[in-house]
Amino acid sequence: MDTKESGKYYKYKLLFSNIRHGLFLHMLQNFMSRLGLDFAPYYWVQEDFNAYKSPQINDDKEKYTISFLSDEEVKSMKRGSIRKFKGTKLIGLKHNNQIAAFHCAEQRDFVFKGKKMKLKKNEAYLLNMYTFQNYRGKNLAPYLRHATYDLLKEEGVDTFYSISDYLNKSTHKFKKKLGAEPLQLYLSIALLKKYHRTFLLKTYK
Repeated sequence: MDTKESGKYYKYKLLFSNIRHGLFLHMLQNFMSRLGLDFAPYYWVQEDFNAYKSPQINDDKEKYTISFLSDEEVKSMKRGSIRKFKGTKLIGLKHNNQIAAFHCAEQRDFVFKGKKMKLKKNEAYLLNMYTFQNYRGKNLAPYLRHATYDLLKEEGVDTFYSISDYLNKSTHKFKKKLGAEPLQLYLSIALLKKYHRTFLLKTYK
């Protein structure tokens, strides 16, 4: 079950796709971060509000299944950015036993850009949502996210959080489909990985 994305021109296609979707500033921010100059505004967001319509797949949903992913399935995706910690669960959406999309659910305290985020036993932080190239355009990410709420609620989790990069327009569109709402706006500043401060800019609730 190899879901590796490759090809001679894949990176170039991905670059132009990001620019087309209004992610130039987000890409520039990531580039500056690699140089040791990281200025990152972001939202702390709460998800799963009831005043929205459940997302649907633009395909035959009978061919899709949702489940927690095993270690073997995670390794099969060959994505170097995936890091699995104790307390982190990976949830996948499969199409005919092929992983089409996935994301993670963290249920323990974690650190984001130098700031410690604390979670209660009934809370989860959702991150790393990713849809593989061959399955994009089918509205799989919102569908998987919504199904994950139900999956985790069976385990006693009823409050869901996530982080949205202020400059990432794609993330904002995705969260809007879920009816998510920002709680706080922060600004993280890191210089050469030595100086690191986080400032609360605004509280919405």
